[in-house]
Amino acid sequence: MRDINELQVIIQKAVEKIQFPAHPSKLYEPIAYILDMGGKRMRPALLLMACDLFDGDIEKAIPPALAIEVFHNFTLMHDDIMDNAPLRRGRATVHERWNSNTAILSGDVMLIEGYKLIMQVEDHLLRTILNIFNDTAVGVCEGQQLDMEFEDRADVSIPEYIEMIRLKTAVVLGGALKIGALVGGADMRDADLLLEFGENLGLAFQLQDDILDVYGDPKKFGKQVGGDILSNKKTYLLIKALELTEGAAKDDLNNWLSAAKFDSANKVAAVTEIYNTVDVRHHAESAMQFYAEKAFAALDSLGIAKDKKDYLRNFADSLMVREN
Repeated sequence: MRDINELQVIIQKAVEKIQFPAHPSKLYEPIAYILDMGGKRMRPALLLMACDLFDGDIEKAIPPALAIEVFHNFTLMHDDIMDNAPLRRGRATVHERWNSNTAILSGDVMLIEGYKLIMQVEDHLLRTILNIFNDTAVGVCEGQQLDMEFEDRADVSIPEYIEMIRLKTAVVLGGALKIGALVGGADMRDADLLLEFGENLGLAFQLQDDILDVYGDPKKFGKQVGGDILSNKKTYLLIKALELTEGAAKDDLNNWLSAAKFDSANKVAAVTEIYNTVDVRHHAESAMQFYAEKAFAALDSLGIAKDKKDYLRNFADSLMVREN
């Protein structure tokens, strides 16, 4: 088994070799720009890892892995427009550096480039893998739409939230693993188990992200703690708190959610205290553990050698061990 870091290097080198036309420059330069921003390249690396699990040819898995990476960055480009985000990874977003119309059109081309890459898989796998890619792409769009709708709703339920994060984030992990497994020669049973593993691991990871946003150490977590509270983002913790609080605590929480002006530190401290009164951290951690265990159950059912299962388990554990 190749180390995940080695697979990330392979993907990075492959991304750097992607060639786009020089003209019209304002269509293709934004694509090269966002791909050059870097990132961990985790999704395409997972696709290569899945191929390697079944002793497949990594070279054959590189084009669909690049398709996943190009598609992921296409969604980021459009997300930044919708969020009016000025920065991504410390650099100006595409719509800020150029303009929104350019970012939309360049993003559209990225989606097409993703399809051109996915179509480089072997013919006997093409229809199956295209269907997986299509389901993944539609799922991400559905998840983004639900996330936007949740901003204006006060009655979002926990099951609705879980489905939203499954679609918006977890399906890409599962889809990448399933495609990689099939390219590597896995049968459909094992490919579906890897998809199940990836989706549930993605759910556990997102729930952990919700927890760390409130309870993490900003120096170790690498982002502002309390950002979700300040933006009234519908996370597992907020939805659970709205479900569990009563009386004065419920009124206080709703007052903070509706306040137009507030001191940031005071709001984070007050809402966190409300969370503590109903122990939402415990509920979120229990949910996180539930999905992690579902991921490992799928892993245990895979028809691969124990050492390969152990490698995947250790990899999943490393993803879930973040400072708090």
